[in-house]
Amino acid sequence: MSDWVAVSRSQHADKHFLPRDGYTFALDRPVIGILIAELAKLLPHYALGFIEQGDGFLPVALCSLDGKTNLYIAENGKWLGNYVPAAIRGYPFTLANTDDGQIALCVNAEHLTSGQGEPLFTEDGELGQTAAQTLDFLEQCEKNRELTAVCTAKLAEAGVIEPWPLTIQHEEGQEPLKLNGLFRVNEQAVNSLTADALHALRGGPLSLAYAQLFSMSQLHQLSDRLKFHAEQGHLPQQSLEELFGNDDDDLTFDFN
Repeated sequence: MSDWVAVSRSQHADKHFLPRDGYTFALDRPVIGILIAELAKLLPHYALGFIEQGDGFLPVALCSLDGKTNLYIAENGKWLGNYVPAAIRGYPFTLANTDDGQIALCVNAEHLTSGQGEPLFTEDGELGQTAAQTLDFLEQCEKNRELTAVCTAKLAEAGVIEPWPLTIQHEEGQEPLKLNGLFRVNEQAVNSLTADALHALRGGPLSLAYAQLFSMSQLHQLSDRLKFHAEQGHLPQQSLEELFGNDDDDLTFDFN
């Protein structure tokens, strides 16, 4: 909660907030958590996978080739894609647990102001229009996130999620880039399920499984964006050499 402040009518009645201006806040996010509700919109633009989270898995959109820098963000902060994952569209607001265990609407402290931007509350003490709309959006996302977590857990219980030793082919003459720490759906394991086990995955779990499998055809999106950044001079040559150098082409996505 260090960067987030729970929105309070009593404390913030006269406060304003600075709206999101681009997505530079997500520049250090190599993956973005996804929701089942947005799978159809994600598929044309992202390779999807899973990362370990606690004792289970989290479905994510892959946004990086080095586990550090989000390649979907332009130098001016604009998102390099026709669809922005829901998980970051609510910024500078989020839903978070407060110290007393309650879930509250929170605003990033850096965006909270005494006069600049949009008012958090109306003169009647109600949430301002933008804040209220964002709260509704975040609540819808939270409901679908719970469903997504249940569906992901069912796939894990069925034993169809496996490590994904991902290899990205680069330009001719250079060693391929190997990414560790990711997981994928094992298609053969899905096809080998009994009728009862397959029936138990009908609906959301199977939709998520096949979406991940189909999305692997979008891996070129990452290489395309890396090339775009290099051509625009956003990445120093040293960074490119470190990423695709022949000495160490084995990178680990460590998200814990």
